[in-house]
Formats: sequence, structure tokens, C-alpha cells
Amino acid sequence: MSSIFAGFKRWEYRDGQPNTLAKIQNRFWAILHSSGILPESFVTLEVAGRKSGKIISFPLAMTSMNGERYLVSMLGEEANWVRNVKAAGGRVTLRHGISEQVILKEVPVEERAPILKAYLQVAPGARPHIPVSRDAPVSEFEKIASEYPVFRLVTTN
Repeated sequence: MSSIFAGFKRWEYRDGQPNTLAKIQNRFWAILHSSGILPESFVTLEVAGRKSGKIISFPLAMTSMNGERYLVSMLGEEANWVRNVKAAGGRVTLRHGISEQVILKEVPVEERAPILKAYLQVAPGARPHIPVSRDAPVSEFEKIASEYPVFRLVTTN
């Protein structure tokens, strides 16, 4: 990935929050992800806003390992969707052609490194935000695991 593109992606999320352009792009991608026409690793997360109570939709890349599915916050703990998920007790809806009610359970820090590595394989847009190469050994991901929340999906329906 070119350094210009990586710099642009970081600019879109300066201070960990999407700027206006990123918000417009996220809305477009949320619609596309929820349609089901992209690979199944691209989903739209719907969660109640912790302040407004309104449903907020956000496009995310989902990774799978050992039969489990995971969502990762490329922007860390302060990402709006992470705070909303925690306020909602982990109860969210995932959309990818179908609607699925799930509970997101936060993965302990010591278990995150291999999931973060797998995540970077399926989430090219996250690469500028996570300061480890997708080809780095798992030991490099262990050093940053505490900075990036990882959630395991538990099906409820």
C-alpha cells in the first residue's frame, strides 16, 4: 500500500474519529456490506447509540479463526462503535444479505494477537491504522494487542 494512501486513510480518522468524508464513505460501505454482494467477511454492524438510542450502522471486516468469527476495532477502544457495543451489553445486529442477532464478547488481551494478524489479511482498510505489517510474526501483534479491542461473535437466534 502506498504511503500516500496510508496517510490519507489515517487523515480520514484523525483523533480516532471519522471526518466528514469518512462518514460519507462509511455510509456507502455500510449499505454495500449489508447487501450481501461482497465476500462474507464484509458486514454491517448495527447497534443502538449510547446517547441517542438510534440505530447506528457501521461497515466492518469480520475475520474467522478455528470456527469462530471476530470483529476488530482498527481505531482502538475509543471508536464510537466499540463504546456503543459496550453500552448495549454486546447486543448487536449484523447484516450481510441476512440479518443476524449476535452478542459480541470481548476477547482477553492475551488471546488477541493471532486474531489481529488474521484480521489484517481480510481488512486492507485497517492496515494504515495498525502499526504492524500483516506479514509480521504473531509476537509483533502481542506487543500491540492491548490497544485494539477484539470481539467474538456469539449467535443468539
